[in-house]
Amino acid sequence: MERVVITGIGLVTPCGLTKEESWSNLLAGKSGIGPVTQFDVSSFPVTFAGEVSGLDPKDHLTKVKLKETARFSQLSLIASRACLEDAGVELSDEDRERCGTIIGVGLGGLEEIDKFSVVLRERGAKKVSPYFIPQVIANLAAGQVAIDQGLKGPSYCTTSACASSAHAIGDAADQIRLGRTDIMLAGGAESTITGLGMAGFSSMFALSRRNDAPQEASRPWDKERDGFVIAEGAATLLLESYTRAKARGARIYAEVSGYGASCDAFHITKPDTSGSGARKAMEMALRDAEVDASDVDYVNAHATSTPAGDVQEAKAIAEVFGAHATDAKLWVSSTKSAMGHLLGGAGAVEAAICALAVADGKVPPTLNLHDQDPEVRLDCVPLEARERPVAHALSNSFGFGGTNAAIVLSRV
Repeated sequence: MERVVITGIGLVTPCGLTKEESWSNLLAGKSGIGPVTQFDVSSFPVTFAGEVSGLDPKDHLTKVKLKETARFSQLSLIASRACLEDAGVELSDEDRERCGTIIGVGLGGLEEIDKFSVVLRERGAKKVSPYFIPQVIANLAAGQVAIDQGLKGPSYCTTSACASSAHAIGDAADQIRLGRTDIMLAGGAESTITGLGMAGFSSMFALSRRNDAPQEASRPWDKERDGFVIAEGAATLLLESYTRAKARGARIYAEVSGYGASCDAFHITKPDTSGSGARKAMEMALRDAEVDASDVDYVNAHATSTPAGDVQEAKAIAEVFGAHATDAKLWVSSTKSAMGHLLGGAGAVEAAICALAVADGKVPPTLNLHDQDPEVRLDCVPLEARERPVAHALSNSFGFGGTNAAIVLSRV
């Protein structure tokens, strides 16, 4: 089977509007979390989030495209254009016939659903925009990117809650490995900082309520953690066969060497207390990559800053990696501490971070980790970034419904 490598990265996150800005701010320990500005949250129990600040889609998209798209698609379009530019690739007509687009999205255009449900109730059916349905459908991030770039390979959305875009990367890599194509755009996007989104997660008591100190709210593995921070953003990766990438002299960030997926089959929102699903996904990914657990240098954990989920993932990591993890030879961090939880977009952003860690030999820290939970027997890279060669990194993504995905990124 063909090897699959990452040759382009586009990032639009709460930590920065570009790959370079997002990566440098993560390494510097700068938080992208702050008070919500997109709508009035004065009556909400949670008033902060990880917004993509300073981005005006009008600077990137035409008036027609802005009408057609919800924010999640706009973010994906911007990230995808940046990804192709970063890859330095000139797509031929033949390339465009074969290149596919798989973008993972959890909820789609929630802000448009929020807005037009009010329009329908207050002004009637005739006032609902004809663009409403194309705006909100989750697969329209992939569809809009494909239209924007003229890509005629497979185009679809993986929707699996917070594992959506990790599954997108795994699926896209498989398209190349199986020889169906030799180039794919894969990634994720999400924008659910809306009344419905924040009210829904708040009512589940899933969100941190640290309104007085937003930048300290996302604190994975810390004893004082009280929930996750909702965030938005997008990441797109250009995947190519190793043969194609070498032939065109492309810069290679990392190889997508392994992919594993599983289901807890346990509960609609809670992870399996045994950690069996998370273990299985990680073990599958390592087996697929033909990498021994002791050779992995870094894990970007799903760790969202919830009381139960963080501990259960940490225990699963300890079981999979054994003494390599518990003796602090494996470095584990959660970049959600800096940017919040991008839900369906998280897996792609964090896979990109792992690829950058492999390429640069740098590992971003876990912010706000001042008093580590004693049940977590891992080196969680508290507060400050570190440097060392990273031969193999693993990215975990888990979601409601018990869905799990793990991806191994390796140095070429």
